[in-house]
Amino acid sequence: MDSLRPGVFAIRRAQLDDLDAIVKLECESFLEDRVSRRALRNFLRAPHRPILAAEMDGELAGYALVSLRKRAHAARIYSIAVAARFARRGIGLALLQASEKYALTNRRAALRLEVRYDNAPAIALYEKFGFRQFGEHVDYYADGATALRYEKILVSDPEPKTSGASNRRG
Repeated sequence: MDSLRPGVFAIRRAQLDDLDAIVKLECESFLEDRVSRRALRNFLRAPHRPILAAEMDGELAGYALVSLRKRAHAARIYSIAVAARFARRGIGLALLQASEKYALTNRRAALRLEVRYDNAPAIALYEKFGFRQFGEHVDYYADGATALRYEKILVSDPEPKTSGASNRRG
């Protein structure tokens, strides 16, 4: 992946060596609805579901897990998190940009995600970056909260394909 803001942070594809740091960030970021260590390990091994890592000062500052489904017109951000100590430094935006670049590289016409209805900072970031709400999932999270579904159109797709159902949070 590309280095962004040299000397400040870089976005790269996560490796198995990053698993402990990713699991730690997952646990710090989400009280419920966490991706398990086992699932994260499987994602790190899967070429069509990369974890993009933001690294700052030699530490994992954030990550985005992007998923591609065969014949889907959209890529999906399955999970995204930024460590609290690295918040408000542009890392979330850089992870969104890297996710978009990955989707485009893999010829996807859109990028989708889900977000808790009450996560105002994330919603503001997604909308500023060009995502638009197109639906919701009631009772989506373990605590019964609603997920808002967002999509960013990346390119016009004259031959739409089925995108498959989504099943995780943003």
